[in-house]
Amino acid sequence: MEPVSTPRISGRIIDGFVGRNVMIVGKVLQLRGDSAIIESEGQITAMLNRDTHLAPGNGAQIIGKVNPDLSVKVLSSLDLGNNVDYQGYQAVVEVTHRYKDLFIFQA
Repeated sequence: MEPVSTPRISGRIIDGFVGRNVMIVGKVLQLRGDSAIIESEGQITAMLNRDTHLAPGNGAQIIGKVNPDLSVKVLSSLDLGNNVDYQGYQAVVEVTHRYKDLFIFQA
């Protein structure tokens, strides 16, 4: 089997990843039942699973599948606390997409 990556993305480029698994780091703005609003260069709606434990105001890393409505079905998540370098994450997103051959493998 060939390697497949989970590209790091932000809300600014999410529309190019419909149907794919992605990784997003952002700030949890709001929790609403089984969904959360994550700020990562744009607001992203994350559809949570039962194992997701996030806190408003904290950073979160989510891995999930981008739905046609640009929400993300969360497959796994990690609460990163309140000391997250969001600008650093956005720099990593930019570099990984500038040099795709080094970071992103297609299935």
